[in-house]
Amino acid sequence: MEDGIVSLTGLLFIADQSCREYSRHVSISQLTLSLYLMAQCQLKLHHSLTSLAQTLDYIEVARLKVLYKQLTLDPLTLRLTEHKILEILIG
Repeated sequence: MEDGIVSLTGLLFIADQSCREYSRHVSISQLTLSLYLMAQCQLKLHHSLTSLAQTLDYIEVARLKVLYKQLTLDPLTLRLTEHKILEILIG
């Protein structure tokens, strides 16, 4: 797995002990993982700022569509992805 996701999962285990008991708490939706990987590829391949801005729009739509019922990693991963893109866009 990518180091950002692994770090996020580790922090989640430290912060919320119940995640060790209920594996559903550390699940991630396909949509969220796809957006994360897409953004990572764009960042590593130095895509245009327009392309990164479009991915931010997709993240916003995903926040509305993804059901966060017990999928703790979904909102955290979307937020992490957003921050990585904004670092590049804002400078």
